[in-house]
Amino acid sequence: MTRLKTRIVDLIEALGPIPINEYMALCLFDPADGYYTTREPFGAGGDFITAPEISQMFGELVAVWLYQAWRASGRLLPATIAEIGPGRGTLMKDMLRTLSRLDPDLANGATFAMIETSPRLTEVQKKTLGVTPFAVGWHDAIETLPQQSLFIVGNELFDAVPIRQFIRAGAGWRERMVGLDETNDLCFFAGAGSVDPTLLPADATDAPQGAIVEVAPARTALMATIAERISRHGGAGLFLDYGHFQSGVGDTLQALRSHDHEDVLANPGEADLTSHVDFAALAAIVRAHGLEAHLTTQGDFLLGMGILERAGRLGADTGQAARERIASDVERLAGPQAMGELFKVLAVLPRGVAVRPFAGAD
Repeated sequence: MTRLKTRIVDLIEALGPIPINEYMALCLFDPADGYYTTREPFGAGGDFITAPEISQMFGELVAVWLYQAWRASGRLLPATIAEIGPGRGTLMKDMLRTLSRLDPDLANGATFAMIETSPRLTEVQKKTLGVTPFAVGWHDAIETLPQQSLFIVGNELFDAVPIRQFIRAGAGWRERMVGLDETNDLCFFAGAGSVDPTLLPADATDAPQGAIVEVAPARTALMATIAERISRHGGAGLFLDYGHFQSGVGDTLQALRSHDHEDVLANPGEADLTSHVDFAALAAIVRAHGLEAHLTTQGDFLLGMGILERAGRLGADTGQAARERIASDVERLAGPQAMGELFKVLAVLPRGVAVRPFAGAD
């Protein structure tokens, strides 16, 4: 039993069952034993590999999109270019290199921000970026960013924001909780808390007994904070994550460890806990703030941004082995059987601002 699991069992014995969102928060962000505060989750030696770690092409094309958005918005300065949930800092490193080549005036004139809550990951990011000539600062919340236009990217951010789950029990829906079974081990069960029916997806009415729906108030609150900032000061946002375009019924909570799935309750603090992102819910928040929300798959986004052309240039002066590796990276990032279909993209733009590859752009 992990040290955190022992503490969670003791907590439940003392105070009673806890909802899923509290369990996720403890597993991921507990200061002493949380997953993101105690270990290196990224890369081949970790538990998963994110898109920026697969190929520099990902960060380069994201930077090109942010640059296009900045130009289409009227070349706003002063401006903050930010990454939220920046992992090891690889994406920002590739973005800084690309933006400095695209427009040195922007790279030198903008404020670069890393929004990170983990002190351990902050140190990793500083090592990744090394000595940079650009003004990079670290923040633990969006609220501490400068009050100016914001161009922000988040890759695999929302999937780690804790969710609540509700289970169909009898005539209604009850909150899914983590409690203790007869052997004093962690288990799921239906608690007493109910859910506002207006928060349920349209097909919840016909859901069978035991069906599960997921509600993510912390995700929508975070998106509302971002959208409010862009609505007030200008800017744009790009968010890439695995999830679905339409709200629906289903349990997507999962634990990932050593590049494989395991029981969500088995090893608190030693496995990454995530769930699929409801992009329809996030887009609704964006539009409620008077902004435009564009949705597409990661594959279509990267293809529309020119990943094939970029791959060709990267492989032009290399050997056969390098070209095969680059082709494999393209397939992994954009292929329909890999990340291309599973991962979705949400672009946030002011009304009337068009940026390729989304509808209305040149």
